[in-house]
Amino acid sequence: MEINDLRSAIAMLKQVDHQLIETDIEVDPNAELAGVYRHVGAGGTVMRPTTIDGPAMLFHNIKGHTDASVLIGLLASRKRVAALLGCQKEELGKLLCKAALNPIEPVVSNKKAACQEVVHRATDPDFDLFQLIPAPTNTPVDAGPYITMGMCYATHPDTGCSDVTIHRLCIQSKDELSIFLQPGSRHIGVMAERATQLNQPLPISISIGVDPAIEVGSCFEPPTTPLGYNELSIAGAIRREPVVLTPCISINEHAIANAEYVIEGEIQPKIKVVEDQNTHTGYAMPEFPGYNGVASHECWLIKVKAVTHRKNPIMQTVIGPSEEHVNLAGIPTEASIYNMIEKALPGKVTNVYAHPSGGGKYMAILQCRKTVHTDEGKQRQAALLAFSAFPELKHVILVDEDVDIFDTRDVLWAMNTRFQADRDCIMIPGVRCHPLDPSSDPLYSASILDKGISCKTIFDCTVPFALKEKFIRAKFMDVDKEKWKDFV
Repeated sequence: MEINDLRSAIAMLKQVDHQLIETDIEVDPNAELAGVYRHVGAGGTVMRPTTIDGPAMLFHNIKGHTDASVLIGLLASRKRVAALLGCQKEELGKLLCKAALNPIEPVVSNKKAACQEVVHRATDPDFDLFQLIPAPTNTPVDAGPYITMGMCYATHPDTGCSDVTIHRLCIQSKDELSIFLQPGSRHIGVMAERATQLNQPLPISISIGVDPAIEVGSCFEPPTTPLGYNELSIAGAIRREPVVLTPCISINEHAIANAEYVIEGEIQPKIKVVEDQNTHTGYAMPEFPGYNGVASHECWLIKVKAVTHRKNPIMQTVIGPSEEHVNLAGIPTEASIYNMIEKALPGKVTNVYAHPSGGGKYMAILQCRKTVHTDEGKQRQAALLAFSAFPELKHVILVDEDVDIFDTRDVLWAMNTRFQADRDCIMIPGVRCHPLDPSSDPLYSASILDKGISCKTIFDCTVPFALKEKFIRAKFMDVDKEKWKDFV
């Protein structure tokens, strides 16, 4: 069935067994909701026990909020993401790569938008984000309620180019949000920095509860999507039709027309806020590596002007270290790496997998093809290209075509039988990586000069071309699958 918004995605899941569960039991969005879903399907780098590849979950009875539901785990299964995007789970990276190379730009419609069925303005006497937005906390020590699946959309003050990204958003007061913008790393951060130089606010819309193609497509990073590239065009390519935007009601910006919620506001120039100013716990929320993120003292401030939403809206949320975040970050990572390598070494890497243990960012497994003796060494060139394609990558594992990169046991089999550390482990110390890796800190090792610097490592678990005949896996008889259809 056609999917063009969150509700059509949910409707599709309802037709598939074990992909969505619903409950009317009252749940507290303050830590309880995430605590429940941890056992249902969080996976990822969440501390065990947790369930991997569990169903999405829709809560219809949210404590303190009437007429609203909360959805979690929509993208917490690679198989489910593939179904929602219309491909095989092994081909997701290639699908995203093709979409990024063939973008379809969004369009603006002035028709009445579904996301504006109900309107709340900040000038209303009872306007209160805490009451309007059923945003959960992941843990009891979070800095506050977080909007974790908000599609942040803004426009560069000079170029007029727009883009969408996902950022950490914490409700700080009845009409204020904090937004964490890692300096220079994402397009909206660059836009906010330029607006500050001009001493003007940056209008921003935050669309929550949208087509999953938009959510996955919004997680690309340079160099695949350089400044000026609108990542909504990737979702357009996936769906083969443009994403529809609508003018906001209180700011000079656009929002995703069929979103469940839209928050309209402005990033304030030269104002920074402490993320945990209301809780003083020292923590923000759990991040993708599996640890509690440290509260930032340099978050930007969004002054909210309005909130619009559908009737009976569905809030969408994600657990920071869950498999859902792995897929959001990891599938665009796969696409970026595959794109870079295919351009430089066509046909030498057949697939890429951003492994969940790295949160979709730290570790990639490359399936390599060697057909002639001059291919020897190109697998290591591919690894270097992977680091260039995705700077936050820390570890690359190289395997041959006969290894299933999506099966960790098979990958570790290759490491145990086709790897000798003294010749097949290549270390590149002193390279900028990702600041959320707690081991990338001078306190961890004197070899690390600054926080966020790591030793990037290649694990070459491929067979030397000259020895391929000595490493042929045991081959079994191909059986008649129709005859044994009840068993194989």
